[in-house]
This record gives sequence, structure tokens and C-alpha cells, in this order.
Amino acid sequence: MSLTDSDYGAYIDGSLRAGSSSESIANIDPSTGAAIADYIPCTEKDVDEAVVTAAAAFDDGRWRTLSPAAKSRAMQRLADLIEDNGDELARLESLESGKLHSAARNGEVPFAAECFRYHAGWCSKLEGSSKPLSMAPAGEFHAYTVREPVGVVGVITPYNGALVQTSWKLAPALAAGCTVVIKPDEKTPLSTLKLAELVVEAGIPPGVVNVVTGTGVTVGAAIVRHPAVRKISFTGSTETGKQIGKLALDDMKKVTLELGGKSPVIVLADADLDAAIAGATEAIFSNAGQVCVAGSRLYVEAAVYDDVVDGITARAESLRIGAANAPDTEVGPLISSAHRQNVLRAIRRGVDEGATLAAGGSSVDLDGGFYVEPTVLLDTRQSMEIVREEVFGPVLVASKAQDMQQCVRDGNDSRFGLAASIWTQNLGKAHRLAAEIKAGLVWVNCHGIPDMAVPFGGYKQSGWGRENGLEGLYEYTELKSVICKL
Repeated sequence: MSLTDSDYGAYIDGSLRAGSSSESIANIDPSTGAAIADYIPCTEKDVDEAVVTAAAAFDDGRWRTLSPAAKSRAMQRLADLIEDNGDELARLESLESGKLHSAARNGEVPFAAECFRYHAGWCSKLEGSSKPLSMAPAGEFHAYTVREPVGVVGVITPYNGALVQTSWKLAPALAAGCTVVIKPDEKTPLSTLKLAELVVEAGIPPGVVNVVTGTGVTVGAAIVRHPAVRKISFTGSTETGKQIGKLALDDMKKVTLELGGKSPVIVLADADLDAAIAGATEAIFSNAGQVCVAGSRLYVEAAVYDDVVDGITARAESLRIGAANAPDTEVGPLISSAHRQNVLRAIRRGVDEGATLAAGGSSVDLDGGFYVEPTVLLDTRQSMEIVREEVFGPVLVASKAQDMQQCVRDGNDSRFGLAASIWTQNLGKAHRLAAEIKAGLVWVNCHGIPDMAVPFGGYKQSGWGRENGLEGLYEYTELKSVICKL
């Protein structure tokens, strides 16, 4: 994909082109703060064209009525193409988001391919069932259910994992037989536009998958409001998710929302401390903390608290900060200058409220990029804003717990409930804690392990619905019941 001109901004009906806005948006490399290129984003007019195109593609059955085997083959080809184009996809993802190139190439690309391979297997397995009627004599009626695609799906993705977030929404939508309009974050459109090109190359008909770029206020809202869109799948902030829910209510759209998180990491006294220290460090500082399931709250039983926080602090201070494409970088940049300022303000508020700064806390002046030191704050209290609100940066808050039950109480004391991890060598304690933690996904002796077979989504203000697995696939279908008098 060319980055030397502005002729990108939309992919509609199989064609890459500029949007129709009168103003351009600069793609910025977070590692340097320099502009990569400018592009022309979309307007409501482009959104309407994309949705009308997707609706026509759904209605005429060019994808929906293909045999399950044909759909599966096309999705398998798309997975192969993602791997074949892995170097370019990783370059684009790393260049515009600041994600480490090694993580993009060795993690995001193969996982994106796996999204389509996994869901390709479901194309032939979307089954209904027969239902014996409870109030009619046997043999007088035949009743059954069928799963049907919901229609046009609006997909809205964040900047911190554009390729993967798009793939794990797009793959089940295609498996269900839907057509799709995708809006990537305005800061990171390139890997999504490239993926749309590969979709058509794989043999999925033009018009089935369309991309419109631009801001959430203009383009995202236009997708949510469009009456021909029957489902929205959104990943982003809780505040934006609430607005989407309100807008979607007007047309009673189906909605899946994967929202904010403030995931607790619970370390019990009997844990393998070396593994827990390494895991907790990775849980918060991976992708500079710009991860929805980042382990941003640490609760450690008192007997091992000092050992654990000392170990994490030492690791935080040793992590190499640098450009996303540098081979030895361990912590890359934040997405933008504005976000860096937000993270720094949150750290300062935490210190002002009485937290002890054990590591980091400052910006890093490096090649014009948007860097913040890996930060550890100790002596935090549940009432502190830094403990209660998502920072979405490399900031860990740590608290000492007197026992396992305090870990649970404090871990659950949050408006969020996306994920959590438990570190213990006692299997009984692990299962008891997993049952008590109010989160949609709980890891034991690991953190942040994704798999397409495992449903993912949040409790409380971390979202509605689930992604991945059969449960995620059903989110893209409507269930129809049929009763036939014999």
C-alpha cells in the first residue's frame, strides 16, 4: 500500500480511494512524531454509500447464499494471504500504532490469520434444532429453529490492535453470512485497508467488506445511526460504548461492546514468585500498557508483597524503551502526544493523592516520539483515581492485601470487570478465586493469553456480549423458530 499520496481513506465495493472530506488527516508515526502521509477521510456520504453497498451485497446473496464449503475455502485463502503479506501488515501496524514490530509480525499477524481459519470451520456448523411442542399431540406439528445472518454489521475498532481487532470481528461476521462496514481508528487505518484488499483477493466478492475511515464523531456515529446497519461490534472506551448503546437503541440494533478494563493481578503467598513477577510485568508493560486487559492493579498477599513489588520495580527500571521497529525495544511509544499527556497527568494525580512512586513516572525524550517510562506506584488506596480509572498506559498500581479474601474484595471493587489473573500453586485456591472474581476472563498463572475458541467479554461496565468461540459467532446471527402443522 502506497504511503506517498492521499489516495486512500475508503475501500468500498472493491475499490481503494480517498474519502470525500474536505480536510485530510495525518498518519503519525508514534515512534518519531513525524507524519507518515496524509489521507482524506470519509464523510456521512461515504458511510451511506458503504452501507448501501453492503446491504445490496447482503440482499443479492453474493456471499450469504454461497455454500458453507465455499465460504470456508475463501476464508482459508484469506488466512493464507494474511500470512503471505505478513511483512507488510506488520510494517503498517507497527508504523502507525507504535506496536513493537516483533509483536506485530510474530503475534498479531499469525493470530489474525488464525481468526479466519478458526471461523472458517464454523461455516458448516451453524445448526438449528428440532423442538417437540409441549402442548400439542405428538406428530401434529414439526417445529425447528434456524440461525440466520443478522445482516449488515458495523465494526468499529481501536488503535491498539487494528489488525487483530478487525479480524476477530470480521471473521465471525463472514462465517455467519453477514456483510460488513468497518471503521478503524482514525490514527491507524492502514492495516485495515490492506486487509480489505486481501479479502477481495481471497475471492470474497466486492461489496461484502467495506472500510470507511475518519473520526468516531462523524464516521462512527453515522454507521451506528444508519438504519440499514443491523448490528454494531465496538471495541473502545466505556464512555463511547455508552453513547453507541444509546444511538443503537433507536433502531434496536444488536450490539456487542468490549469496553474499558482495570484488570486485577492477584498474587498469593504460595505463588511461584519468579513466574508471577515476570507475568505481572508483561501484563502491564506490554504494548506500553495500551491493552484492554492490561494487568494494571496488583494485589499481593502481605507475606510476599515486598519481594513481588521489588522484583517488578527492578524489571520496570531495566526495560529498554525505544522505537517500535528497533529489534531490542521492549517498551515502545504511546499512540499520540495527547495520550502521553493524559497518562502523565494520571501519574501526577496518583502521587498527589499519596501514592509512592517506585519506578518511572516521567516522559522520555527520544527521537520526537511519545514515550513514558514504565511506572510503578505503591501504597495505593481503593479510593484513588489512579486505582479506579483506566489509564491505558504503562502504569501499575500496587496494594498489599492481608489475605486472599481482601484480594478478592479489592479486585472486585471496580466498575470494570473485563479480565483478571491469579497467581498461586494451590489448585483449590485458584478455582475458588476464579469463581469469586467478577470478570469475563480469568487467567491462572498466566495473563493475556488469547484464543479464538475462548469467549471474551466483560462484566459490569466492561461491556455487553462476547467475542470469539461459538458464543461470539452467535452474536452475528438471528434465531428463527418455525412451526409447521402437518
